[in-house]
Amino acid sequence: MTTAIDLDKLDLAALLCSRVCHDVISPVGAIVNGLEVLEDEDDPSMKAFALDLIAKSAKQASARLQFARLAFGAAGSAGAQIDTGDAENVARGFIQDDRTSLEWSVPRALLPKNKVKLLLNLLLVAVSTIPRGGRIALSATGEGEAGGFQLRSEGSHARIPPHLADLLAGNAPDGGMVDAHAIQPHYTGLLARATGFAIRLSHEGDAVAITVETA
Repeated sequence: MTTAIDLDKLDLAALLCSRVCHDVISPVGAIVNGLEVLEDEDDPSMKAFALDLIAKSAKQASARLQFARLAFGAAGSAGAQIDTGDAENVARGFIQDDRTSLEWSVPRALLPKNKVKLLLNLLLVAVSTIPRGGRIALSATGEGEAGGFQLRSEGSHARIPPHLADLLAGNAPDGGMVDAHAIQPHYTGLLARATGFAIRLSHEGDAVAITVETA
């Protein structure tokens, strides 16, 4: 028997903040470490290593904050629209690295804020299905505001994480607790229901398909 997740607004906000901090703390910590090396080391090679670490970590921290601003933040007034071109830019900065590539096939358009936030959060769900990296292909289905999305993540050990389907559906995992790790898929489900979409998952060998259609 499943139990619906019942979080008050303060708990939801706190858990989302914890999620954002979790994403940013690693590169910020690396910047601090690099600065400490610059202060303590006289070896030119170590200083060069520290400067490279600081530059890469600052770029990563910036990319993660820009992504979080669109994926979790207000991004304007209640009726605001977001350019999918801006969404693509922050998604590439956040997702693409040496292990994971992103193929974006969504036409550039102004879409309602919550639909774009849903799209970005779906990409995070897709990343969670390929723990060792791989390829994520994203495409739009249908046209206009009623159109949905299709995501396909491919990689070795692709899988649907435990409780992911329940969390997307708004159901509590075993024990009934939602923590900072589980809040993102739960939030994705909230966005889907708020925008009138349903999410389906399917596992196909080394790939996971995520279909988003009007409910």
